Amino acid sequence: MIEHAILLSAGQGSRLLPLTAERPKCLIDFSGRSLIAWQIEMLARGGVKRIDVVTGFMTDMVEEHLSAIHDPRVEVRCHFNPFFKVADNLGSCWIVREEMRGDFLILNGDTLISEDIVNRVQAGSDWPIAVTVDVKAAYDSDDMKVSREGDGRLVRIGKTLTADVSNAESIGFLAFRGEGVDLFREAVRQTMRTPDGVNHWYLKVIDMIADTGKVGTVFIEGMDWAEVDFLNDIEIATELTDRWVG
Repeated sequence: MIEHAILLSAGQGSRLLPLTAERPKCLIDFSGRSLIAWQIEMLARGGVKRIDVVTGFMTDMVEEHLSAIHDPRVEVRCHFNPFFKVADNLGSCWIVREEMRGDFLILNGDTLISEDIVNRVQAGSDWPIAVTVDVKAAYDSDDMKVSREGDGRLVRIGKTLTADVSNAESIGFLAFRGEGVDLFREAVRQTMRTPDGVNHWYLKVIDMIADTGKVGTVFIEGMDWAEVDFLNDIEIATELTDRWVG
């Protein structure tokens, strides 16, 4: 059981404007709870006891919101990313790199996941780094596409993968166990020291590590999740959380 999770919630969500003009994406309401409150709830149900949240846009508002969540199951701490405007989410990973000691989970700040998905990931795998993936008939330019082998090994991950090699998509939820923890933390540190480091997604680092054969996938086809990236995602996500409330 992994008891520690990192939530990457520094972004504004500019593609959701005007909805995010005066509040960050993670505070959008879904069926009476904020996106981030739903994330904390599902992680707590799945056995997570400590969550480090990386904040950025309107951090005071996020910190105030989180301080009002009193959940005895989980301790929530905030870490401000001061360069969230100029760095991609690899920078947020770098901010909390020293918290990456022992097994941990990473969840993107715009992904709603069900309790079933958390439990599936918590059940474990043989991979030091495990990327949670789903499948669909076709993938578009904004999907974080994955090329995986029959045994679940991740070969490549990235938005620019071509259709002929893409056979899954990352939902933005990863597990790091054993040697995978040090592998990732060190790769984050080294990549952020390069001239182009601030421009990278953290999954670029996962793509680099994939060459070691240490990265695999966890398959969650048929389980409930939603990514909140565009305005038309709001309705889809709300239908999901309405079911959770019900």
